[in-house]
Amino acid sequence: MTVHFIGAGPGAADLITVRGRDLIARCPVCLHAGSLVAPEILGWCPPGARIVDTAPLDLDAIVAECAAAHAAGQDVARLHSGDLSIWSALAEQTRRLTDARIPFTVTPGVPSFAAAAALLRRELTVPGLAQSVVLTRTSGRASAMPERETLAAFAATGATLALHLSIHVVDTIVSELTPSYGSDCPVAVVFRATWPDERVLTGTLATIGARVAEAGLERTALILVGPALDPAEFRESALYSTDYDRRFRPTRASVLAERGAEPSSGEPS
Repeated sequence: MTVHFIGAGPGAADLITVRGRDLIARCPVCLHAGSLVAPEILGWCPPGARIVDTAPLDLDAIVAECAAAHAAGQDVARLHSGDLSIWSALAEQTRRLTDARIPFTVTPGVPSFAAAAALLRRELTVPGLAQSVVLTRTSGRASAMPERETLAAFAATGATLALHLSIHVVDTIVSELTPSYGSDCPVAVVFRATWPDERVLTGTLATIGARVAEAGLERTALILVGPALDPAEFRESALYSTDYDRRFRPTRASVLAERGAEPSSGEPS
């Protein structure tokens, strides 16, 4: 018996991995994160499967469901929204399972920041503008932020910021980021990316607070901040340059050098 932790993706059922779908189809027990998992995904459970919404359950109750399935020799599909590598409570669940000697696996899913970037049709790392993406959040009731992980510290890097679970404090975010990014820095707020009711708000640090208030967004939204969101002017990378020598597309000069040949007269090197 194994508990299979599965990233169910950002919303749309067809953004789950093939591995995740196949695991769901063969597990007689499915524990899912309530309304954060698309109902279509639950339709892949086998006939007669025990399907449990874990939204109203505490950690003890969730682990008890896994232990009961373990005792019965039944595999469990444990579904979480997005990807399990961030803010999924994976660490605390797997610690309990390890203590109980219940085996588990982890299958990744499409994270919400990737879905949001796709919806915006943007690359979050643009040459000369940003080459790092910071996935962070603000303090909440479930988990406080470590003192060293402040918005001001992340903003000082100039990286693209992906702020989760923080739409309710958008005004605080604006005030803390503006000194480093400037009031004209591009911002995008993506509400429920890939769900039927998805919404996108765009603006700058100077305007996004009013736009969020007008739209009445209070939850389930991701905030992206950084110059890469509106890359009007940027230099192209060398990756696809004709002069860039790489293993699968060597330059003519490197091919000749490898053969021990010299360019003919008048031929560019």
